[in-house]
Amino acid sequence: MIGETVDRGRYDGSMAGTPVFLGCSDRDPHIVLERVRESAAVFEALEADVTERIYEGMGHTINEDEREFLRRLVSSVATAE
Repeated sequence: MIGETVDRGRYDGSMAGTPVFLGCSDRDPHIVLERVRESAAVFEALEADVTERIYEGMGHTINEDEREFLRRLVSSVATAE
């Protein structure tokens, strides 16, 4: 969730199991860990299928685990009927 704060009251409805992936480092200089957790809570309250992965000491980058997870996710959504 982008912005200075997360106002949970701004979000309503249902994501009805839509997959949401949140991957982040515990030491990302651009994304505060607490914001990842708050965002996950909002998506969970909206009934999304949330996967949150926090990586130790990674900084602000994307790793192979994230890429592989997203490859599988996109493949499963693309082949779903």
